[in-house]
Amino acid sequence: MSGWLVVFGKAPRPGRVKTRFSPPLTPEQAATLYASLLADTLEESARAAREHALEAVLAVDPPQAVSELARQTPAGFRVVAQRGPDLGRRMARAVREAAAGGARPILLRGSDSPALDAATIAQALGELERADVVLCPDRDGGYNLVGLNDPAPGLFDHPMSTATVLEDTLANAARLGLHASVLPAGFDLDTVEDLAWLAGERRENAALPCPRTLACLDALDLWRSAPHSR
Repeated sequence: MSGWLVVFGKAPRPGRVKTRFSPPLTPEQAATLYASLLADTLEESARAAREHALEAVLAVDPPQAVSELARQTPAGFRVVAQRGPDLGRRMARAVREAAAGGARPILLRGSDSPALDAATIAQALGELERADVVLCPDRDGGYNLVGLNDPAPGLFDHPMSTATVLEDTLANAARLGLHASVLPAGFDLDTVEDLAWLAGERRENAALPCPRTLACLDALDLWRSAPHSR
């Protein structure tokens, strides 16, 4: 049995995604931006899954959107519903379901990190050969990728979407007696200000794994709204 690479994604519906981009974007434009992020994430995740013999899974919120997103997902993905009252419990459930099917290792990634590439996933897999948990932080205190070898009940028992998510997860790992490894920080696109990180990456890396996102941002002409440096 291979491992799982699970992408946590949302239906790109106006008013439900990238709400902190409005303003300056309209809710419809913010949904278009998120749809571009998700499409790039799925393509790069599919490539990483092929390279490392992982099963690619898209976990969808809301559950009613499974059929809708399954029609837009690259070949080879299993599309399932996210289940649970909050993100932490939905993540824990996804890990349990993967482990129950014999999957090892188990990687969960978000869909808001345009620079998270197959090389980062390969690095996480390498770390899991000697660690119980691996995390790729964001610069806002969260993380965009988590990998485990076993379910680790209680690891995600803390509030999510806060400035201390990484710190809280690491504290839970220590409490559970798990050895955790932390990769170099990446970034999410949560606000217009975060575009400065992506602009910097674009200057340094002509092969960013997010062509749809970059094209969308160019069309929306958002770059001038972001600070010039971080």
